[in-house]
Amino acid sequence: MADVTLPDRDTVEMVVMTDEADRVVGYAVLWCIVDQGELANLAIVPERRGMGLGSHLLRHVLRVAALRKVDRFFLEVRASNEAAIGLYERFGFAEIGVRRGYYDHPKEDALVMAVSLGEMAEA
Repeated sequence: MADVTLPDRDTVEMVVMTDEADRVVGYAVLWCIVDQGELANLAIVPERRGMGLGSHLLRHVLRVAALRKVDRFFLEVRASNEAAIGLYERFGFAEIGVRRGYYDHPKEDALVMAVSLGEMAEA
């Protein structure tokens, strides 16, 4: 796994997960601003889902955030994405709100979830 801090953006990190052949199988983008963090994206290629890679990637992202002194971590997830919601809940995230009509194609609500890193579950 490689962490990339984007040039001129010390508040943004991208984590790239590759396989044995150096093919990208997942990535995550996180924002860390003062004591708050946000997971902007977390994705695993469809053929590698269900293998624990999402948990591995999220665990790494949360460690990076903790190293950057983030206390509270937020994310939005499609209300219909049960697999992702389950993953986040295993790490201690809880729903704190709903953003109506947040996503397009198709139009859908987003659940806003958050976790305090000091209270985070290790899934």
